[in-house]
Amino acid sequence: MHLKTIIVEDEQTSREILKNYLTKYCPTVEVLGEAANIDDALIMIRNNELDLIFLDVEMPYGSGFDLLEKLDKTDFEVVFVTAYNQYAIEALNSHASYYLLKPISIDELIKAVDYVTEIKTRENELQQTVLAPKSSPTDHKITIPTQDGFEVLRMQDIIYCKADDNYTELFLSNNQKKLVSKTLKYFEDILKESGFARIHNSFLVNVTYIVSYKKGKGGTVYLSNGKELSVSASKKAELLSYFK
Repeated sequence: MHLKTIIVEDEQTSREILKNYLTKYCPTVEVLGEAANIDDALIMIRNNELDLIFLDVEMPYGSGFDLLEKLDKTDFEVVFVTAYNQYAIEALNSHASYYLLKPISIDELIKAVDYVTEIKTRENELQQTVLAPKSSPTDHKITIPTQDGFEVLRMQDIIYCKADDNYTELFLSNNQKKLVSKTLKYFEDILKESGFARIHNSFLVNVTYIVSYKKGKGGTVYLSNGKELSVSASKKAELLSYFK
């Protein structure tokens, strides 16, 4: 698995050593950049999708722990790198994946990268399968991926789904809206056997929430939440089949 990372370290020599070690001994790791302080690191983190950061503890104008506190979310793994082992407990409490002492052991560095690779691989596998319906047909639930895990939804709580390029917006009965990084076709395949009709290229509707239909070339459906959705001519027959 390919890992994108940055090195956050105030000492240039230490940054160069770590980068050289990664290049030589950890070819699956791509170093996107280096930062000598937490302000520069913040910019890099916010501008890149990272799998991992190598983070020094003691730096001028703020520690590695200060950097993590400034972030709203951390969807990457953290490997702390420091010359002082007294920070180990605090690093673990900051959800560090690994803790490397300077001078860096190549064997320990490889172990750290292997450990992070295993974590990210499992996360990706979960992300690929998380939307599969529950095995029991009586559950009528699906799970949707979130930035830090997944969320379970009852199918009956989904009023309709709307395509948004390669994303899908789910509109729920509690007036919440969820944006999911899956296509509408993906949801159609999962939900079509549970009373959901594809009425348009952009819409997949839970037919139990349809309160009326207005005739037209394709027509219009009116939902219980007051929303009006167009029906394409090619999908009209499929929709009306639910109400025979």
